[in-house]
Amino acid sequence: MIQIAKPMIEKEEILHVQKIMNSGMIASGKTVLDFEKKFAEYMEVNYAIATSSGTTALHAAVIAAAIQPGDKVITTPFTFAATANSLLFEKAVPVFADIDPNTFNIDPSSVEQILKNNSDIKALLIVHLFGLPCNMDKLMELTKKYNLLLIEDCAQSHGAKYNNQTVGSFGIASTYSFYPTKNMTTGEGGMLLTNNKSLYKKVQAIINHGQQERYIHTQLGYNFRMTNIAAAIGLEQLKKLNTFNAKRIKNAKYYSENIKNDVITLPTVPKNCKHVYHQYTIKVKNREKFINHLEKHGIGFGIYYPIPLNAQPYYTQLGYNPLETPIAMKISNEVVSIPVHPALSKEDIQKVAEVINHYE
Repeated sequence: MIQIAKPMIEKEEILHVQKIMNSGMIASGKTVLDFEKKFAEYMEVNYAIATSSGTTALHAAVIAAAIQPGDKVITTPFTFAATANSLLFEKAVPVFADIDPNTFNIDPSSVEQILKNNSDIKALLIVHLFGLPCNMDKLMELTKKYNLLLIEDCAQSHGAKYNNQTVGSFGIASTYSFYPTKNMTTGEGGMLLTNNKSLYKKVQAIINHGQQERYIHTQLGYNFRMTNIAAAIGLEQLKKLNTFNAKRIKNAKYYSENIKNDVITLPTVPKNCKHVYHQYTIKVKNREKFINHLEKHGIGFGIYYPIPLNAQPYYTQLGYNPLETPIAMKISNEVVSIPVHPALSKEDIQKVAEVINHYE
Protein backbone atom coordinates (compact mmCIF):
# COMPACT_ATOMS: atom_id res chain seq x y z
CA MET A 1 0.00 0.00 0.00
CA ILE A 2 1.28 3.46 -0.94
CA GLN A 3 0.34 5.54 2.10
CA ILE A 4 -1.40 8.92 1.92
CA ALA A 5 0.95 10.30 4.61
CA LYS A 6 4.14 9.19 6.32
CA PRO A 7 6.12 11.35 8.78
CA MET A 8 9.88 11.25 8.20
CA ILE A 9 11.43 10.82 11.64
CA GLU A 10 15.13 10.06 11.30
CA LYS A 11 18.18 9.65 13.52
CA GLU A 12 18.61 13.41 14.05
CA GLU A 13 15.21 13.71 15.72
CA ILE A 14 15.75 10.56 17.79
CA LEU A 15 19.18 11.68 19.03
CA HIS A 16 17.91 15.16 19.93
CA VAL A 17 15.01 13.68 21.90
CA GLN A 18 17.40 11.32 23.68
CA LYS A 19 19.54 14.31 24.63
CA ILE A 20 16.52 16.07 26.13
CA MET A 21 15.41 12.93 27.94
CA ASN A 22 18.88 12.42 29.40
CA SER A 23 19.00 16.04 30.57
CA GLY A 24 15.83 15.65 32.63
CA MET A 25 14.54 18.99 31.31
CA ILE A 26 11.62 17.52 29.40
CA ALA A 27 8.92 20.15 30.04
CA SER A 28 8.78 23.59 28.42
CA GLY A 29 12.17 25.29 28.58
CA LYS A 30 15.20 26.45 26.61
CA THR A 31 14.66 24.01 23.73
CA VAL A 32 11.18 25.45 23.20
CA LEU A 33 12.63 28.97 23.18
CA ASP A 34 15.22 27.89 20.61
CA PHE A 35 12.50 26.38 18.41
CA GLU A 36 10.40 29.54 18.65
CA LYS A 37 13.35 31.70 17.63
CA LYS A 38 14.30 29.49 14.67
CA PHE A 39 10.71 29.18 13.45
CA ALA A 40 10.14 32.95 13.61
CA GLU A 41 13.33 33.50 11.62
CA TYR A 42 12.31 30.95 9.01
CA MET A 43 8.85 32.50 8.61
CA GLU A 44 10.27 36.04 8.61
CA VAL A 45 8.21 37.36 11.51
CA ASN A 46 9.24 38.99 14.78
CA TYR A 47 7.70 36.68 17.36
CA ALA A 48 6.72 33.03 17.76
CA ILE A 49 5.08 31.16 20.63
CA ALA A 50 5.09 27.36 20.64
CA THR A 51 1.92 25.59 21.80
CA SER A 52 0.64 22.10 22.49
CA SER A 53 -1.30 21.89 19.20
CA GLY A 54 -2.45 23.88 16.20
CA THR A 55 -5.86 24.10 17.84
CA THR A 56 -4.52 25.66 21.04
CA ALA A 57 -2.52 28.11 18.92
CA LEU A 58 -5.74 29.14 17.15
CA HIS A 59 -7.62 29.45 20.43
CA ALA A 60 -4.86 31.62 21.90
CA ALA A 61 -4.87 33.81 18.77
CA VAL A 62 -8.62 34.39 19.07
CA ILE A 63 -8.30 35.35 22.74
CA ALA A 64 -5.30 37.62 22.17
CA ALA A 65 -7.03 39.39 19.27
CA ALA A 66 -9.76 40.36 21.76
CA ILE A 67 -12.52 38.61 19.83
CA GLN A 68 -15.43 38.74 22.27
CA PRO A 69 -18.66 36.77 22.73
CA GLY A 70 -21.05 37.70 19.94
CA ASP A 71 -18.35 39.05 17.62
CA LYS A 72 -18.84 37.91 14.03
CA VAL A 73 -15.85 36.43 12.21
CA ILE A 74 -15.88 35.38 8.55
CA THR A 75 -14.22 32.05 7.85
CA THR A 76 -14.36 29.07 5.50
CA PRO A 77 -16.57 26.00 5.89
CA PHE A 78 -14.13 23.86 3.90
CA THR A 79 -11.53 23.08 6.55
CA PHE A 80 -10.96 21.04 9.69
CA ALA A 81 -13.32 21.77 12.59
CA ALA A 82 -10.60 23.39 14.73
CA THR A 83 -10.71 26.55 12.62
CA ALA A 84 -14.27 27.55 13.43
CA ASN A 85 -14.29 25.78 16.80
CA SER A 86 -11.61 28.21 17.99
CA LEU A 87 -14.21 30.96 17.56
CA LEU A 88 -16.93 29.02 19.34
CA PHE A 89 -14.60 28.43 22.31
CA GLU A 90 -14.85 32.20 22.95
CA LYS A 91 -18.56 32.35 22.03
CA ALA A 92 -17.81 34.31 18.87
CA VAL A 93 -19.99 33.75 15.80
CA PRO A 94 -18.46 32.09 12.70
CA VAL A 95 -19.90 33.48 9.47
CA PHE A 96 -19.18 31.11 6.59
CA ALA A 97 -18.15 32.45 3.19
CA ASP A 98 -18.08 30.17 0.16
CA ILE A 99 -14.91 28.88 -1.50
CA ASP A 100 -13.22 29.21 -4.86
CA PRO A 101 -14.01 26.02 -6.85
CA ASN A 102 -10.50 25.93 -8.32
CA THR A 103 -8.24 26.71 -5.34
CA PHE A 104 -10.60 25.45 -2.58
CA ASN A 105 -9.64 28.51 -0.53
CA ILE A 106 -12.05 31.13 0.77
CA ASP A 107 -13.52 33.20 -2.08
CA PRO A 108 -12.87 36.96 -1.68
CA SER A 109 -16.01 37.79 -3.66
CA SER A 110 -18.12 35.77 -1.20
CA VAL A 111 -16.34 37.49 1.68
CA GLU A 112 -17.07 40.89 0.19
CA GLN A 113 -20.74 40.08 -0.30
CA ILE A 114 -21.03 39.16 3.38
CA LEU A 115 -19.27 42.39 4.36
CA LYS A 116 -21.64 44.44 2.22
CA ASN A 117 -24.61 42.83 3.94
CA ASN A 118 -23.21 42.93 7.49
CA SER A 119 -21.75 46.04 9.08
CA ASP A 120 -20.74 44.27 12.29
CA ILE A 121 -18.06 41.83 11.10
CA LYS A 122 -14.99 42.11 13.34
CA ALA A 123 -12.45 39.74 11.82
CA LEU A 124 -11.49 37.38 9.05
CA LEU A 125 -10.06 33.93 9.82
CA ILE A 126 -8.65 32.39 6.64
CA VAL A 127 -7.12 28.99 5.91
CA HIS A 128 -4.32 28.45 3.39
CA LEU A 129 -5.72 25.05 2.50
CA PHE A 130 -3.68 22.03 1.37
CA GLY A 131 -0.53 24.21 1.20
CA LEU A 132 -1.87 26.81 -1.26
CA PRO A 133 -1.99 30.49 -0.21
CA CYS A 134 -5.27 32.34 -0.32
CA ASN A 135 -5.74 35.32 -2.66
CA MET A 136 -4.01 37.75 -0.31
CA ASP A 137 -4.16 40.80 -2.59
CA LYS A 138 -7.94 40.83 -2.56
CA LEU A 139 -8.29 39.71 1.05
CA MET A 140 -5.90 42.39 2.30
CA GLU A 141 -7.87 44.99 0.35
CA LEU A 142 -11.01 43.86 2.15
CA THR A 143 -9.41 43.87 5.60
CA LYS A 144 -8.26 47.46 5.06
CA LYS A 145 -11.52 48.64 3.49
CA TYR A 146 -13.69 47.18 6.25
CA ASN A 147 -11.18 47.58 9.12
CA LEU A 148 -11.00 43.86 9.92
CA LEU A 149 -8.60 41.88 12.05
CA LEU A 150 -6.95 39.09 10.05
CA ILE A 151 -5.92 35.72 11.53
CA GLU A 152 -4.25 33.17 9.25
CA ASP A 153 -4.67 29.44 9.82
CA CYS A 154 -1.47 28.07 8.26
CA ALA A 155 -1.79 24.55 9.65
CA GLN A 156 -1.17 23.08 6.18
CA SER A 157 1.10 25.68 4.61
CA HIS A 158 4.56 25.61 6.21
CA GLY A 159 6.79 27.59 3.84
CA ALA A 160 4.10 28.57 1.33
CA LYS A 161 4.41 32.05 -0.19
CA TYR A 162 2.21 34.64 -1.87
CA ASN A 163 4.05 37.18 -4.04
CA ASN A 164 7.25 35.94 -2.35
CA GLN A 165 5.86 36.82 1.10
CA THR A 166 5.60 33.93 3.54
CA VAL A 167 2.04 33.07 4.51
CA GLY A 168 1.52 33.71 8.19
CA SER A 169 3.10 37.16 7.97
CA PHE A 170 0.05 39.05 6.64
CA GLY A 171 -2.34 39.14 9.61
CA ILE A 172 -2.23 40.21 13.23
CA ALA A 173 -1.57 36.57 14.07
CA SER A 174 -1.08 33.25 12.32
CA THR A 175 -1.02 29.68 13.53
CA TYR A 176 0.67 26.44 12.49
CA SER A 177 0.13 22.78 13.30
CA PHE A 178 2.83 20.15 13.70
CA TYR A 179 0.57 17.10 13.61
CA PRO A 180 2.34 14.02 12.11
CA THR A 181 0.74 14.40 8.66
CA LYS A 182 1.90 18.01 8.24
CA ASN A 183 4.86 19.22 6.15
CA MET A 184 6.91 19.09 9.36
CA THR A 185 5.98 17.55 12.70
CA THR A 186 6.63 17.57 16.43
CA GLY A 187 4.22 14.68 17.05
CA GLU A 188 1.56 17.06 18.33
CA GLY A 189 2.21 20.76 18.66
CA GLY A 190 1.58 24.17 17.19
CA MET A 191 3.01 27.66 16.79
CA LEU A 192 1.55 31.15 16.88
CA LEU A 193 3.32 33.90 14.93
CA THR A 194 2.91 37.67 15.10
CA ASN A 195 4.71 40.92 14.41
CA ASN A 196 2.73 42.64 17.17
CA LYS A 197 4.69 42.83 20.43
CA SER A 198 1.61 43.52 22.56
CA LEU A 199 -0.20 40.49 21.17
CA TYR A 200 2.94 38.40 21.66
CA LYS A 201 3.02 39.29 25.35
CA LYS A 202 -0.67 38.44 25.70
CA VAL A 203 -0.18 35.04 24.12
CA GLN A 204 2.79 34.25 26.33
CA ALA A 205 0.48 34.68 29.32
CA ILE A 206 -2.53 32.92 27.77
CA ILE A 207 -0.63 29.69 27.12
CA ASN A 208 0.93 29.67 30.59
CA HIS A 209 -2.01 29.96 33.02
CA GLY A 210 -2.23 33.74 32.60
CA GLN A 211 1.26 34.29 34.02
CA GLN A 212 3.72 36.92 32.82
CA GLU A 213 5.74 36.26 35.97
CA ARG A 214 5.86 33.04 37.98
CA TYR A 215 2.81 32.76 40.27
CA ILE A 216 1.53 36.20 39.21
CA HIS A 217 -1.70 35.50 37.31
CA THR A 218 -2.88 38.65 35.55
CA GLN A 219 -5.61 37.03 33.42
CA LEU A 220 -7.41 33.78 32.76
CA GLY A 221 -5.01 31.43 31.03
CA TYR A 222 -4.52 27.84 29.98
CA ASN A 223 -1.80 25.21 29.86
CA PHE A 224 -1.11 25.34 26.11
CA ARG A 225 2.67 24.96 26.46
CA MET A 226 4.89 22.84 24.20
CA THR A 227 7.39 20.42 25.76
CA ASN A 228 11.13 20.40 25.17
CA ILE A 229 10.70 16.90 23.74
CA ALA A 230 8.36 18.15 21.01
CA ALA A 231 10.55 21.20 20.36
CA ALA A 232 13.61 18.96 19.91
CA ILE A 233 11.79 17.12 17.13
CA GLY A 234 10.66 20.45 15.68
CA LEU A 235 14.16 21.91 15.55
CA GLU A 236 15.42 18.95 13.52
CA GLN A 237 12.34 18.91 11.28
CA LEU A 238 12.66 22.64 10.58
CA LYS A 239 16.19 22.06 9.25
CA LYS A 240 14.67 19.64 6.72
CA LEU A 241 11.54 21.61 5.83
CA ASN A 242 12.96 23.08 2.62
CA THR A 243 14.00 19.62 1.48
CA PHE A 244 10.64 18.12 2.42
CA ASN A 245 8.77 20.87 0.57
CA ALA A 246 11.00 20.59 -2.49
CA LYS A 247 10.22 16.87 -2.69
CA ARG A 248 6.49 17.53 -2.34
CA ILE A 249 6.66 20.13 -5.10
CA LYS A 250 8.65 17.75 -7.32
CA ASN A 251 6.14 14.95 -6.75
CA ALA A 252 3.25 17.31 -7.50
CA LYS A 253 4.95 18.50 -10.68
CA TYR A 254 5.24 14.91 -11.88
CA TYR A 255 1.53 14.37 -11.30
CA SER A 256 0.58 17.60 -13.04
CA GLU A 257 2.67 16.69 -16.07
CA ASN A 258 1.83 12.99 -16.26
CA ILE A 259 -1.74 12.49 -15.07
CA LYS A 260 -3.84 12.75 -18.20
CA ASN A 261 -7.40 11.67 -17.62
CA ASP A 262 -10.41 13.64 -18.83
CA VAL A 263 -12.50 12.74 -15.78
CA ILE A 264 -9.86 14.06 -13.35
CA THR A 265 -9.39 17.78 -12.56
CA LEU A 266 -5.89 18.56 -11.31
CA PRO A 267 -5.05 21.29 -8.75
CA THR A 268 -4.95 24.94 -9.83
CA VAL A 269 -1.98 27.04 -8.72
CA PRO A 270 -2.06 30.82 -9.38
CA LYS A 271 1.25 32.14 -10.76
CA ASN A 272 1.98 34.31 -7.73
CA CYS A 273 1.66 31.40 -5.27
CA LYS A 274 4.20 28.93 -3.94
CA HIS A 275 2.16 25.80 -3.19
CA VAL A 276 3.86 23.44 -0.71
CA TYR A 277 1.43 20.55 -1.30
CA HIS A 278 0.44 19.41 2.13
CA GLN A 279 -2.05 17.59 -0.07
CA TYR A 280 -2.31 17.06 -3.82
CA THR A 281 -6.06 17.26 -4.18
CA ILE A 282 -7.92 16.39 -7.35
CA LYS A 283 -11.59 16.50 -8.30
CA VAL A 284 -13.52 13.54 -9.68
CA LYS A 285 -17.25 13.21 -10.33
CA ASN A 286 -17.89 9.59 -9.26
CA ARG A 287 -15.74 9.58 -6.13
CA GLU A 288 -16.88 6.25 -4.73
CA LYS A 289 -15.98 4.44 -7.94
CA PHE A 290 -12.63 6.26 -8.10
CA ILE A 291 -11.54 5.44 -4.55
CA ASN A 292 -12.50 1.81 -5.10
CA HIS A 293 -10.15 1.88 -8.10
CA LEU A 294 -7.35 3.30 -5.93
CA GLU A 295 -7.91 0.74 -3.19
CA LYS A 296 -7.88 -2.12 -5.70
CA HIS A 297 -4.40 -1.04 -6.81
CA GLY A 298 -2.96 -0.35 -3.35
CA ILE A 299 -3.03 3.45 -3.51
CA GLY A 300 -3.79 5.31 -0.31
CA PHE A 301 -5.98 8.40 -0.42
CA GLY A 302 -7.65 10.99 1.76
CA ILE A 303 -10.98 12.78 1.54
CA TYR A 304 -10.54 16.22 3.12
CA TYR A 305 -13.25 17.33 3.88
CA PRO A 306 -16.37 15.25 3.10
CA ILE A 307 -18.73 17.40 5.18
CA PRO A 308 -18.34 21.21 5.28
CA LEU A 309 -18.40 22.70 8.76
CA ASN A 310 -21.78 24.36 8.26
CA ALA A 311 -23.23 20.93 7.41
CA GLN A 312 -21.78 19.21 10.48
CA PRO A 313 -24.42 18.06 13.00
CA TYR A 314 -23.24 20.39 15.75
CA TYR A 315 -23.23 23.43 13.47
CA THR A 316 -26.64 22.69 11.98
CA GLN A 317 -27.94 22.52 15.57
CA LEU A 318 -26.62 26.06 15.96
CA GLY A 319 -28.69 27.12 12.95
CA TYR A 320 -26.15 27.03 10.13
CA ASN A 321 -27.36 26.21 6.62
CA PRO A 322 -24.90 24.53 4.23
CA LEU A 323 -27.00 25.64 1.24
CA GLU A 324 -25.60 29.13 1.84
CA THR A 325 -22.21 27.88 0.59
CA PRO A 326 -23.16 25.77 -2.45
CA ILE A 327 -19.66 25.55 -3.91
CA ALA A 328 -18.24 24.15 -0.68
CA MET A 329 -21.04 21.58 -0.64
CA LYS A 330 -20.32 20.59 -4.25
CA ILE A 331 -16.54 20.40 -3.84
CA SER A 332 -16.82 18.34 -0.65
CA ASN A 333 -18.37 15.56 -2.75
CA GLU A 334 -15.69 15.63 -5.46
CA VAL A 335 -12.27 15.99 -3.81
CA VAL A 336 -9.75 13.20 -3.31
CA SER A 337 -6.18 13.69 -2.10
CA ILE A 338 -3.49 11.36 -3.42
CA PRO A 339 -0.04 10.61 -1.90
CA VAL A 340 2.45 13.45 -2.39
CA HIS A 341 4.60 13.26 0.76
CA PRO A 342 8.43 13.26 0.62
CA ALA A 343 8.81 9.61 1.67
CA LEU A 344 7.44 8.44 -1.70
CA SER A 345 9.84 6.79 -4.13
CA LYS A 346 10.01 7.55 -7.83
CA GLU A 347 8.34 4.20 -8.45
CA ASP A 348 5.53 5.10 -6.05
CA ILE A 349 4.82 8.36 -7.88
CA GLN A 350 4.88 6.66 -11.25
CA LYS A 351 2.50 3.95 -10.06
CA VAL A 352 0.01 6.48 -8.66
CA ALA A 353 -0.05 8.40 -11.95
CA GLU A 354 -0.35 5.21 -13.99
CA VAL A 355 -3.24 3.88 -11.88
CA ILE A 356 -5.10 7.19 -12.19
CA ASN A 357 -4.52 7.32 -15.93
CA HIS A 358 -6.14 3.89 -16.29
CA TYR A 359 -9.25 4.91 -14.39
CA GLU A 360 -12.37 5.09 -16.54
